[in-house]
This record gives sequence, structure tokens and C-alpha cells, in this order.
Amino acid sequence: MKVLKLCIGLFLSFSFVFGQAQTSSTSAKDTLAKFEPADGECLLFIGQDLAATGGLDEYTSGYADFFDTPSGITIYTNLSPGDESFGYYNKGLDGLKTKANWGAGDSAAQYYIDDATYKNSVLAIGLSMVNHEKKVAKGEHDDLIRELGSWIKSIERPVFLRIGYEFDGWSWNHYKKKHYINAWKRIHTIFTEMRVDNLAYVWQSKGSGSDQEVLEDWYPGDDIVDWCAYSYFGNPDTEMLTFARKHNKPVFIAEASPVLQTDGLFFDTDLKKEKIAKRAWQQWFLPFIKTINQNKDVIKAFSYINVNWSAQPMWINNPTFQQVDSRIQVSPFISQKWKAEMDKSRYLKPTPSLWSHLRTSK
Repeated sequence: MKVLKLCIGLFLSFSFVFGQAQTSSTSAKDTLAKFEPADGECLLFIGQDLAATGGLDEYTSGYADFFDTPSGITIYTNLSPGDESFGYYNKGLDGLKTKANWGAGDSAAQYYIDDATYKNSVLAIGLSMVNHEKKVAKGEHDDLIRELGSWIKSIERPVFLRIGYEFDGWSWNHYKKKHYINAWKRIHTIFTEMRVDNLAYVWQSKGSGSDQEVLEDWYPGDDIVDWCAYSYFGNPDTEMLTFARKHNKPVFIAEASPVLQTDGLFFDTDLKKEKIAKRAWQQWFLPFIKTINQNKDVIKAFSYINVNWSAQPMWINNPTFQQVDSRIQVSPFISQKWKAEMDKSRYLKPTPSLWSHLRTSK
């Protein structure tokens, strides 16, 4: 992958041209990864379905209806045609151009592209290939890969692609390492041939339980990974931060949602309940914000899952999420504190200059 080396002066001059003020010192690194903000700056994404994000004609009770429009939106699609999920049968690239619901809320990436609310927001795509990584590696889904590449090119905005996200979630994704890595390489090769340039490749761990040896073993390679990523639910995890610093990559906390244990056995994080909301702020939100603020050199983006998990079929019987409602807007207490944090200048806003500002990093 071709990387354009930038000196600090050139970076600052581009920032001036595109009207994006720097809120912190430029990274000490001599290069920035694709779409990586400067040290101290951070992209805020919200996910992970249409009702969760809101701000749309048919979806008016989500995050964007109560807070400022986020700088990014997280959506999902797949390379798993024929698979079934809670009564929904995949066609491949579901939830991309048209609306789909596989048990976790309505999804349609195109809705965000077509709506003025998100005209300046960037996009993060979770690309699942569960049960199909071998077929992807062997070229059996090349038509879907090319269709996805064409769509990404057509939207003409920065896209963060999480290929086979949570690769080490073996109990639910059960990827095979050989096929997973070969599938990643095939997708990267096809998109390179297609010149899909508005794309950063994001490699995501489940966020706990995988040590440095496991991460190194499953890593596709520095030349075809732009960002490292992990999920942040119950507890902070430092393994990916260590790994990313070692490989000189920025980190995207690609999935984050408060999950607290009650009596050491059951999970209950219903933010509609005032007592639980206050406990969640102390035990989850403050440590999460601290993690981001103490690692400004490497954590450059995060995605908060603003969802009533307990109301979605996929999670009704899931012991971790069946009593979780992580929607910030349902708690006046958390809403006030969250807004005060997100209003800080270091969290990049979806201004007309945002895309150009990120493009100067590559």
C-alpha cells in the first residue's frame, strides 16, 4: 500500500487550506495512517442500527435526535449469502443499499448517504464473513466483493472497513485462521485493483482474552492493515493498545457499550433506571473516557453502541445483553455528562472540512 510521508509543516498547511483547526500537537510519528487524526483528536462514531442513530425521516428517536450529529456512523453487512439469522436469510451485502433486519434492528447504509443529517459524517462498515471465510479466500464471493468496492467508491467519503471483525470471537464467529487471513488478503487485492482509495482497513479483536502471541499470529500484516481495533464492553483491555504501538498503528475502539455485572452473576445495564445509570457512569463511562484520554497518542476513534439491546430478538436470550439498554438519551444524568465531554474540541465534528482534514493523513 502506498503511503505518503508528510512533514509537520505540510500537514499544518493542509489543515489551514481545509479550514480545520488543530486542537493538539501533530503526531510525533513521521507518518499518519489512512484517515488518522492528529494526536489529541478523536472521531466519534455511533451505531449500530437506524433506530439507534436516528436523525432520519423514519427514525426520529435515536442519538442524533438528542445530541450533535456524530462524526461517524457504524453499520454492518456481510459476505455470507444463504445464512439465516433470526428468520432473515442473507443475500450478501445485506443492509448496504436496501433495508435489512437480521434480528438486531433495521440496517441500511444508503439511508445515511442519502440524508442531509449525515452529509459530512464518515462511515465504518463491519463486514462479516462468518461461515464463508474459506469461500471468500477461494474467490467464490468475488462478485460481492467487487459490488461492495463499487459502492464504497460511489459514496465518495472516508470509509473504515472492519473485515471479519472480532476475528478472535471463536465461540460466535469461529473463523479459521488460514482462511481468515487469506480472505483478508483477497479483499485487499481486489479493492487495490479497483482503486478503492476512500478506504481504511481496520483489523478488530474482541477485546479480551487474546495475548500478544495470538494477535501476532492472526495479524494480516502491516502493509495491508491501516488501523488496529478492539471491542470494549465489560472491562478495559490493554493488549491491542500494546500491539498497536508496537506496529505503529492507530486504534479504533470499534464497539463500545456499558455491560455491568450485578451480584457477580447477572448483567443489568438499563440506563432508564436512574440508580443503574449513575452506577454505570462511575463504573463504565468514566473508565472508558479515561482510557481514551490517557491514550491520545494511539486511540483516534471510537464507536458507541446506542441501542436498547433488550428489545432486539438477537439479544433477548443472550445472557450478556438481555438486560442492557445503552441509549444515552434515556438517562438525563448521563446525557448531561456525556454532552459535556463530547463538546470538547478534541472530538472532531462533521464539518464540511472533515473529510479533507482526514485525507491529509494519507
